Amino acid sequence: MQKISTCLWFDGQAEEAAQFYTSTFDNSSMGPATPGPGGKALTVEFEIEGRQFMGLNGGPMFRFNEAVSMVVHCGSQEEVDRYWDALLSGGEESQCGWLKDRFGLSWQVVPTAMAGLLNGPDREGSQRAMEAMLKMRKLDINVLQKAYDGG
Repeated sequence: MQKISTCLWFDGQAEEAAQFYTSTFDNSSMGPATPGPGGKALTVEFEIEGRQFMGLNGGPMFRFNEAVSMVVHCGSQEEVDRYWDALLSGGEESQCGWLKDRFGLSWQVVPTAMAGLLNGPDREGSQRAMEAMLKMRKLDINVLQKAYDGG
């Protein structure tokens, strides 16, 4: 068991969210649900890519906002596309690789190449890559690389 794990507050959708997340990411699984009132689970434990989470059906008092987001590090454009499309289903896209899924949880779908482009040795290239990123919704590695290279 992890020393620190994440609890996500839902309004009756914890099991549905856990099923969605574990079907979206490889190396994921769901644990047992704790029974709650009205036949819904009070909590459900799940694991995504080795990280432990608990979904809590806590009610409508609290909602997700952009102050907390999940970051998905992607090694290729195909991976960016896959996770972007899956997580966006029923949700809403935002700027610079951010989106909200259908449960309102914010995600950043980010290519691992971003670090080298935004913090590369060519400061002007990094600035161009940043300017290109600020115009995007889903991040495009080729467009970012071309901006960095000056093309």
